[in-house]
Amino acid sequence: MVITPSSAVIVAELELTIPLKSATCKVGMSVMALLMPLWAIAIPFCLGLSTSMVLSDASRMTPLVAIIVFSVLILIPAVAVVLAAVFEDDVLLVSKEGLAFPLRMMNRLGYRRARHWQDLQAATIQLADDSGKTPKGNINLFFKSGGATSIKIDKMTQSDLEQFLLAIEIWGSNCQRAPELIQFQDQYQNDNRGVESLSYTQMWEEELSRRFSSTCFVPLEPDHVLKGGALKIVRQLAFGGLSAIYLAQEDKKGIVVVKEAVIPANADEQSRAKALEMFEREARFLIKLDHPQIAKVYDHFQEDGRNYLVLDYIRGQDLRQLVKQNGAQDEAKVVGWGAQIADIMHYLHEQSPPMVHRDLTPDNLVLDNDNNVVLIDFGAANEFVGTATGTLVGKQAYISPEQLRGHASTKSDIYAFGGTLHFLLTGADPEALSASRPKKQVEHLSSAIDDLVSQCTEMEEKDRMPTAREIKNVLAKLREQHQAEVEAAATAQTEETAAKAIMG
Repeated sequence: MVITPSSAVIVAELELTIPLKSATCKVGMSVMALLMPLWAIAIPFCLGLSTSMVLSDASRMTPLVAIIVFSVLILIPAVAVVLAAVFEDDVLLVSKEGLAFPLRMMNRLGYRRARHWQDLQAATIQLADDSGKTPKGNINLFFKSGGATSIKIDKMTQSDLEQFLLAIEIWGSNCQRAPELIQFQDQYQNDNRGVESLSYTQMWEEELSRRFSSTCFVPLEPDHVLKGGALKIVRQLAFGGLSAIYLAQEDKKGIVVVKEAVIPANADEQSRAKALEMFEREARFLIKLDHPQIAKVYDHFQEDGRNYLVLDYIRGQDLRQLVKQNGAQDEAKVVGWGAQIADIMHYLHEQSPPMVHRDLTPDNLVLDNDNNVVLIDFGAANEFVGTATGTLVGKQAYISPEQLRGHASTKSDIYAFGGTLHFLLTGADPEALSASRPKKQVEHLSSAIDDLVSQCTEMEEKDRMPTAREIKNVLAKLREQHQAEVEAAATAQTEETAAKAIMG
């Protein structure tokens, strides 16, 4: 039985801590650190000495002088502590409840640093006339209850800025966003193609452009509600052909991703019935999957003749974009990632019945911020639509001969896995319908990794690596070898350094 796992979108996290990197705060903290011996040690010492003097002989100070001296000696450390707290607090906290601004902004906010999203009235942008790669200017926020503040764009990282703009769009539902701000957000996402934190919109658009042709399919508009209001569409992430992906607000889970698929209007009844039956069957199995490195599918339903999956909400960069940006990857790193992918593949193949993914390619594998590879497959709806249209699931260079003939098996995933390793090691897609030898393109690769890729991509199923478990065992030995080589190199370097020190 062939089941295709589904996917999730790469977007912002539900709670953000955004460092604003204020020059004022940096200077202030430096000054307070330099003066710390004075206000944290010398002044308290003087206070203690003065107190001792007055207690031993009250006549040494008149009451007025004593009041002045003690007030100054107490006030200086108190002010210093407050200033240190202000300069140290240079982060903007963003959550679905609202915004919490740094202490230094309180005077412009009417001394109310925490503001709910309902209080956000308007957001505008002022861009500086600068042609540099990093945009400069301010995002201005205005609140109904009074107060306004500005946040410098160039003080935020690319990822933080993109997520902050998305948070305003999603949670600031009553906020009037200036047209210039909306245009900037759209353009900024488009410009981020190929950077370390790939724009979630771009990832979905690229995937859909690879898989679907143009049709008259009309996607849902923002604020459209599904499931009796339990799901509210926030925005379209991408659409094309017979499918669309949306960012949505769900009552219980917060921000989720909704994948929509539609059967072609010209599909015959038999094809339509088969596609619907398969969508239902696959969705039920997908919901049962529970692996930390497989994006979770939470729900599926049909409404108004359309079929929906409700998906997990994660963040990362797919392996194709990573290689596109950084080139072929180091063998030790690929071995580590390969072990994780093999573990995912083993989990799927050990299901009852076994789940054959059929599209295990670099496009469907995402590296998150913890260096974990996560499977985010777009295949469930594609398999569903493909049944009605006769299209083939899987990228050509990663499709095994038997899958091409319509008889995919667990060995088909092993073939795609080998092709994925080839791509990571060489930076190029493998040659279609052939055993891959990455060492032919990258000579310094070990024979062990070259043999593993070749054994995974043999043309005949019987000649391939038999199971994902055995692949895991091979990769575990390779990791041990790489680790031993690293330790040996470190020992040699230490000995060489010690020898030079003795000779010197």
